Amino acid sequence: MSTAPNRRAVAVILLVPLVVTFALWTFAWPAARIAPRDLPVGVAGPASAAQQLEQRFEQRDGAFDVHRFDDEAAARTAIEDRTVYGAVVVTPQGPHLLTASAASPVVSQLLREAVTASVPEDTPVRVTDVVAAPPGDPRGSVLGASMLPLALAGMAGGAVVTMMGLRGARAALTLAASAALVGVAVTAVTHSWLGAITGDWWTEAGALALTVLAIGSAVAGLAALFGPRGIGLGALLMVLLGNSFSGVSSAPHLLPEPVGAIGQWLPPGAGGSLLRSVAFFDGSAAGGAVLTLSLWTLFGLAAVLFARRAPTPAEPVEPAREPALTG
Repeated sequence: MSTAPNRRAVAVILLVPLVVTFALWTFAWPAARIAPRDLPVGVAGPASAAQQLEQRFEQRDGAFDVHRFDDEAAARTAIEDRTVYGAVVVTPQGPHLLTASAASPVVSQLLREAVTASVPEDTPVRVTDVVAAPPGDPRGSVLGASMLPLALAGMAGGAVVTMMGLRGARAALTLAASAALVGVAVTAVTHSWLGAITGDWWTEAGALALTVLAIGSAVAGLAALFGPRGIGLGALLMVLLGNSFSGVSSAPHLLPEPVGAIGQWLPPGAGGSLLRSVAFFDGSAAGGAVLTLSLWTLFGLAAVLFARRAPTPAEPVEPAREPALTG
């Protein structure tokens, strides 16, 4: 009796719990360790009072990255430019907290609690939401839940192009056309129907399409370089790590280090940041995310266009030609 089937069964028995454990770690560990880490916040007001408030923030070592502003107007501009998540303005009537729930409802609530805890109990704290989350998605749930379907859409595009044996320019055009249609469809749902994003319609569609194209191109490019194993590697990077490390449902600065930074180097995290910028902040601070997505897209398409790989099972294998007889 052959032992090969038994070995394969044992491999499956051991591999499935390992994969499940790893997937649980990638999703559960960052969520269980959410806390501010160099979170950019602002302080404005008279020098002496602002300095005292700044020192209170800095007492939580490594939690906040404090920026000083001359007045409330400068602090508001910094929030709208996505330089800081929020700011505290010291006034004679008490602290005035400026937040941006569109950037992260979780951070807005965290700042409310931190500022309230840092002042005497009888001191009122006035709160102004400078860039508010839309009424259709006040908690950011739709935006947070949208990254996994986008990652799966990109994965599916790259895998299908590979398994169908599409190559070269045909594969690249297929990936681009599929991503464009996904961008239009998702924008129709999230913007037109749910009202969860409120920026320029076509700019949002372009951001979503670029995110899906970067994921699909990367998966297809990895498959072009490494064969079917590249699809598994793409799933690891884009779905397990990319989605769970993206910080879309909270904020990258709330994730454990270096998870937050890694997430922004992968397409799901960069795509989430880009979508927030174009949907709520008129494209502010979108340059880094666009660069990241463009680099992944260029890498993937270059591999699809120029890499030589073995044919998949769906592709016919050209028979070897007999050498010509001479003489």
